[in-house]
Amino acid sequence: MTKAPDQAGASSIWGGRFAGGPSAVMQRINASIDFDKRLYAQDIRGSKAHCAMLVRTGILTAEDGGAILTGLDRILQEIESGQFVFRADLEDIHMNVESRLAEIVGEAAGRLHTARSRNDQVATDFRLWVRDTLDGMEGALQGLQAVLIDKAETHAATVLPGFTHLQAAQPVTFGHHMLAYVEMFGRDRSRLRDARIRMNESPLGAAALAGTSFPIDRHMTAKALGFDRPCANSLDAVSDRDFALEFLSSAAICAVHLSRLAEELVIWTTAQFRFVTLSDGFTTGSSIMPQKRNPDAAELIRAKSGRVIGDLNALLIVMKGLPLAYSKDMQDDKEPVFEAADTLELSIAAMTGMIADLTVNAQRMKESAGAGFTTATDIADWLVRVAGVPFRQAHHITGRVVRLAEEQGCGLEELSLTDLQSIDARIGADVFSVLGVEASAASRTSFGGTAPVNVAAAAAAARARFL
Repeated sequence: MTKAPDQAGASSIWGGRFAGGPSAVMQRINASIDFDKRLYAQDIRGSKAHCAMLVRTGILTAEDGGAILTGLDRILQEIESGQFVFRADLEDIHMNVESRLAEIVGEAAGRLHTARSRNDQVATDFRLWVRDTLDGMEGALQGLQAVLIDKAETHAATVLPGFTHLQAAQPVTFGHHMLAYVEMFGRDRSRLRDARIRMNESPLGAAALAGTSFPIDRHMTAKALGFDRPCANSLDAVSDRDFALEFLSSAAICAVHLSRLAEELVIWTTAQFRFVTLSDGFTTGSSIMPQKRNPDAAELIRAKSGRVIGDLNALLIVMKGLPLAYSKDMQDDKEPVFEAADTLELSIAAMTGMIADLTVNAQRMKESAGAGFTTATDIADWLVRVAGVPFRQAHHITGRVVRLAEEQGCGLEELSLTDLQSIDARIGADVFSVLGVEASAASRTSFGGTAPVNVAAAAAAARARFL
């Protein structure tokens, strides 16, 4: 007579297929509970929907179904209260929940896994988690947009230099600059919404890869979990991680936007610029130089963008060579998503705090706005508009004016009319009306331009569009 395997050594997960348990190293590399326990709420929610469907279709008795639902509610309470003990030998969140359910309700717990696999279970859990995260992140971005719009409304007429190539180009307003980021983060929110629409299909019921012979109702479970429909193909349902990649792609683009704004805050807070001052809450000092106020929060946001981009690359590389359907490689899909979500959430919160608290040095901005001959284009435009000079010719004339100002070591507005007319006699005294930085900014009234009247209207429109 063949001796039954030692249950202490055999795997309780794999049942009769394996006579011995995994090695310690295999347990360590195979277990995912340290990170996928974050899916507990989604796992229990999916199990409850699956249980209700099994009862409705007659696959599970009402008595067993009721016991399972009660047990799942108890497990949820235990986890949220910190009483639940997660076990690495049970590998993942699914088996940890199922094992505890068996302790609570007995044999009925084993019937919950009828007509499903851990493959469709984890795909469902993960989609639910990413969907919840998308919703929360869009709300956080909306909060960031709100403080940017507040600053835009307050500083609709505050002039500062606009840059190209990080060289002074033309005067713009600080409000206009803030609204540029409102648009960027608006696109980020749009990408999150688009990703949510595409991912909102339910894998539950696809089982391991081929579907099931049980008469399940996948539309019922999809509706119960807030999905629009079940995934149409069982192979795709368990092997697809596009939803995670789309989230990471959107997160990476958003992180780049945050990094660009962070870089500007770093530059603007230097002694050389002094455009803005960050509050004590988002700066640090130096251990040796008592005068220092370092924009560490902005610098850390700038750095963390690299981590989010790395998370996207990590999952792309995991997925790039996998045949259908499920492979264990896909267990490593969660950590980059979790890290990116945590990193981006923290970065958005820090940026929101910095923008809300920063102090604008309007006088310093205005002084700097006139440096570097930023109103040169206004002279060219004046020549075209008033004197009827073709723009290419006006551009050449203005270049000579700039060179003269450089030679005299003065600003354009400090040149005399005689100086200007020595270059082109068509230049009249009225040209001085366009040489001030505030007048320059105010003249940019084309749609999307930096004129204060435009900025005030654009801020109101953005508030209506985004908040």
